[in-house]
Amino acid sequence: MKSSLIALAVAVAVVGVVSVASAPSRSAAAPAAKQSCTFATLPRSTPAGQQSLYGHISSLTRRGNRYVLRFDPAWLLSGVTASRAALEDTGSADVPNDTYTRDETHKLLTYLVPASAHVTVLTHATCSTRTTVAKLASSTTPRRRFWISVRIDTVRSIDEQYHP
Repeated sequence: MKSSLIALAVAVAVVGVVSVASAPSRSAAAPAAKQSCTFATLPRSTPAGQQSLYGHISSLTRRGNRYVLRFDPAWLLSGVTASRAALEDTGSADVPNDTYTRDETHKLLTYLVPASAHVTVLTHATCSTRTTVAKLASSTTPRRRFWISVRIDTVRSIDEQYHP
């Protein structure tokens, strides 16, 4: 009995080694577009003194050597919190994709954005790609949702949030 278990373990190990050795490398088999695709975990963790805010960019305009961001903050809710909020707001507890955005006031906040701020946008659904503040300023549409990391009145990073 003991020798048959050892023989089985050796056989499994040999099959595993042969499979790994004969398989093409993952990077060689993957298409080039997939290799550059990264998935950002959002919101970013922020150091003490900073905060992450979720919402819509109303405008992003250049003023001198920096940009001025007009931002409409909202709550990105999930789970029971999302279901109850949706029920209160719409009369239905259905929450597609387990997230619900509650935007109560639509009042805009103003932040300063250095031209060098870290910006990621989505390409191909959930693939995050780094871009510049200038490119984001020329392409912002109201339906896109973002996380911004802020220290006092200055945005440190802007990251687009995937939302189906």
